[in-house]
Amino acid sequence: MIAGGCYFLGGFGRLFSGHKEIYRADGSVAFDTIVPTMLSTLPDILIGVVVVLVFSASMSTLSSLVLTSSSTLTLDLIKPVMKKGMKEKTQLRLMQIFVVAFVAVSVILAFDPPTFIAQMMGVSWGGLAGAFLAPFLYGLYSKKITKLSVWASYIVGVGFTVFNMLTSWIPSPINAGAITMIAGLIVVPVVSAVTPKPDKEKVDEIFTCYDETVTVHRTKSLEE
Repeated sequence: MIAGGCYFLGGFGRLFSGHKEIYRADGSVAFDTIVPTMLSTLPDILIGVVVVLVFSASMSTLSSLVLTSSSTLTLDLIKPVMKKGMKEKTQLRLMQIFVVAFVAVSVILAFDPPTFIAQMMGVSWGGLAGAFLAPFLYGLYSKKITKLSVWASYIVGVGFTVFNMLTSWIPSPINAGAITMIAGLIVVPVVSAVTPKPDKEKVDEIFTCYDETVTVHRTKSLEE
């Protein structure tokens, strides 16, 4: 239902091509005005329901993202490099600081949003996909993916996304995101081939989840 609604939304948006509200002064289409124009034809109570749903989805997504990001940075990146360890109170305080910082960044971006929502989606999802798509994909099927190749994919994906945000080398963030994904698919196997392989016993233990005993029914033909 969600996928169908997302995909058909664009097609149904063409039904509103006769509305002047979706066009700019130069005659081009302002894509972000199509959905508000569609909603404007609904009864007030349905518009209120839609607004509540949008706010609830946005708040839940933001909260989950900032909580996950803050805990990941604190527990997976900062804590392991602390030689004397880190107290639980310090971990909690650091995660709280990161939560406030991430929310502040979101507010700053909201004050000066891009002209088209898809540009922001292209920047965020392009950077994430470029950093993690290749390690996840190759890691599911190959035992030769190394730790350094994962870091290389992360640096390429995030680094190229930030570089393109600052320079606009590729005008479309969506196209830039696609390039980061392709680059990650190339970088991970290349770096894995020239860097030390992970511990074989540990990797074999991880891949034991694929080992499953299956009972198969077999019919034998009777000999004459």
